[in-house]
Amino acid sequence: MEPVAMQSFGSGNIRLKAVRTPRKENIMIKIGDRIPSVTVRQVGENGVQEVKTDDFFKGKRVALFAVPGAFTSTCSAKHLPSYVNNADALRKNGVDVVACTAVNDAAVMRAWGQAHKADAITMLSDGNGEFARALGLDADMSKHGMGHRSRRYSMLVDDGVVKQLNVEEPGAFGVSGGDHMLTQV
Repeated sequence: MEPVAMQSFGSGNIRLKAVRTPRKENIMIKIGDRIPSVTVRQVGENGVQEVKTDDFFKGKRVALFAVPGAFTSTCSAKHLPSYVNNADALRKNGVDVVACTAVNDAAVMRAWGQAHKADAITMLSDGNGEFARALGLDADMSKHGMGHRSRRYSMLVDDGVVKQLNVEEPGAFGVSGGDHMLTQV
């Protein structure tokens, strides 16, 4: 990473750096691709912890699903519950980890998981949308007052490689749900 600008704030200078995403904008990840190397966050025993996707997916079979936002209607009423209800069955069928990601901060993701008794789901914060952009699965939801978010999708990832990918059309819920994922493991 090379510095691209120097910005003054108060009495100190902050060096801003460009961060390249592994994919060109609007090029969506596909089956057979490796998960891009990005840092997400989660709340652990010692507070907010950075999680590198390389480490998170290494050597594991992961059922990952993404929602546009924690505590939003479809995400809370359908998407998260579909994985809470299917987490045990997914694990019995060879999934090591069931994880959810959204463009929300780590505290919100933890609170959302707790509110829905989603103890069996690893809640990953993509607070700045870097993971969604790197996957080519980001969406501009500004017209709905939500800014840039993740599209609704699910994927089965084996040792960092995408084996199944289910991307919803805007406003839809079906192929990214836990019931459908269960048919793919």
